[in-house]
Formats: sequence, structure tokens, C-alpha cells
Amino acid sequence: MRTTSELESKLSEPSERLIEDLTKLDGDILILGVGGKMGPSLAKLLKRGIDAAGIGKKVTGVSRFSSGELRDELESAGVATIAADLLDEAALSKLPESRNVIYMAGNKFGTTGREYFTWAMNAYLPGRVAEKYPQSRIVAFSSGNIYPLTAVASGGASEETPPAPVGEYAQSCLGRERVFEYFSRKNGTPLVNFRLNYAIDMRYGILLEIAKAVNEGTAIDLSMGQVNVIWQGDANEMAIRSLLLCDSPPVTLNITGPETVSIRWLAERFGEMFGTAPIFTGVEQPTALLNNASNSHRLFGYPRVTLRQMMEWTVSWIEAGGDTLGKPTHFQEREGAF
Repeated sequence: MRTTSELESKLSEPSERLIEDLTKLDGDILILGVGGKMGPSLAKLLKRGIDAAGIGKKVTGVSRFSSGELRDELESAGVATIAADLLDEAALSKLPESRNVIYMAGNKFGTTGREYFTWAMNAYLPGRVAEKYPQSRIVAFSSGNIYPLTAVASGGASEETPPAPVGEYAQSCLGRERVFEYFSRKNGTPLVNFRLNYAIDMRYGILLEIAKAVNEGTAIDLSMGQVNVIWQGDANEMAIRSLLLCDSPPVTLNITGPETVSIRWLAERFGEMFGTAPIFTGVEQPTALLNNASNSHRLFGYPRVTLRQMMEWTVSWIEAGGDTLGKPTHFQEREGAF
């Protein structure tokens, strides 16, 4: 994995189980917030899956599209686009009806000092969208940040774990879920709350951050000593397939990889690959932000791309000087300040 074209091709490669599920899904698909880190690859994956299934469904992505390049890229891939500010009531009202909605809009980084905007995006806007699409299936992206830090030995928070969000970003994510739930119960809107922990591709994510730190000789903070990760292509596939699971009251799904991954172990393995010893600071704490996704694995199967494969691709990407997004995860944050 050394070029962006190779990466984009792999991210948008549909599995047979995705193609099969798409044949069971009626109606077109609307992606709200398609311009984020995951949206473009999800849209392309969805379009390739629809084409492979030989079914006539339209995929439309909505974003502000501050970058015209992204809009052209999606249109070239067969994804229809609409430029709109979802917080603009007039723009929202003009969006087309759609049997299926994947809700990816939200705000995380830059919350501190601008909390009002994060709450508007993460908790107010979901209510407006739910009122706009009361009869649609909605898969709403959420976050494992709504859970408390859990004991490392516990295996992570499952869907049965009561939310206890730390910080305003995480609180607003729970607000998003509660607002969507209210309208799901009020209007019978079928919904999935899609609680994702740390999707990665080669251009961003925990694996890239650890590998770059090892390669550059930068100290790695061990205070959040364990994490979960999942290949972005697998997470996107699970989001699309979740449309068939939408229900009222809402379904909640944790989405991440099967391993509880040690940051120290990751750094040491990357050190072996690069031929250099990692530098550490801090010590592992007995708790971490961990997500038990065993239920989604039961429903969808295990992710296709393994942890070791992601690590090997990450090293190849760094050695080739691959592009990065410059958007750190801040996975080390234990106080919820983003």
C-alpha cells in the first residue's frame, strides 16, 4: 500500500456479503456529511457495491464542499452531490427525500472554546434531520466516547454499559443519540446508533500516529495504554449493512476491531519494522477508552482487514512518503477536551 490510488481502490472494494445485503435494500441512499474523513470512501464503496449487484440505486452525498476537488472526485465515481450547509434550514428543507439516510455530520476537534457549535452540529441538527426524514431508515454515526473509561481487564464497554461521557464533545455525542431516539420513538423512524471507535486508513489514525512517532524518534505517551482500531473500509461496510438493521426503538451497535491493542506493543512492533527503538513517556493506566464490538461481529462477521495487515500497510505508506491528512486522533486524551 504505497499510493493514494491503491488506497482508494482498497477502501472502496465491496465484499460479497455487502453486495448481497444491497440487493435486499429498497430505495436510494443519501449520505449527510459526506465530506469528512470517512464519507468519500463510504460513498465510493456504496456505489461500487451497487454496480456490482447490478441494481439501480442512486447514491447522493451532501456536504458544504469547500473543496471543489472532492465534489469532482465523487461525481467522477458516480456519486451525485449536493452542496449545502445542513444548519441552514432552507438548504435542509430542499434536500431530496430518500428511503435510506447515512448521517455522518458532526464536529469533534475544535470543540474547546467553540462548544456551542459542537452542540448545534451534534445534538440540534439531528433533530432537524429526524423531522425531515421521519419515514427513512437512518444510520447515525456516533462515538465510543459516550462510554466511560473502563478497566483494561474488562474487555471494554459493550452496548449494555451505561453511557458516562467525559467532556462536552462526548456529551454532545450522547445528545445526538438521545435526540435521534426521541424522534425514532415519536415517529417510528427506524434507526441505528453506530458507535465507532477509531477507524483508520493510511492517511490518518492511531496506527499512523504511533508508527510515525517511532520512525521519527518522538516520545509516545502511554497513559492511554490500550485502544481499539478498525480498517475504515470495514467500518464503512458495516455502516451500509446496518441500514437493514434499523428499527424503532433504535438499535445500538459498537463498531471496532476485535482486539484490545497495547500502545506499547504497537510501538515495539513498529520499531522492529523500522529498525529503531521506540521512546516512551508516562505509564499505562488501569483504565482506557475501549469498545466491545462482539455484537456487531456476530451480525456482520469479523473485519476483513487484520491488525497485522494494517500495520504492514502503514509502514509501507510511511516509507513511500504517502500523503497524510494532518488530523491527529488525540486518542491519548483522558479528560474529554477536544
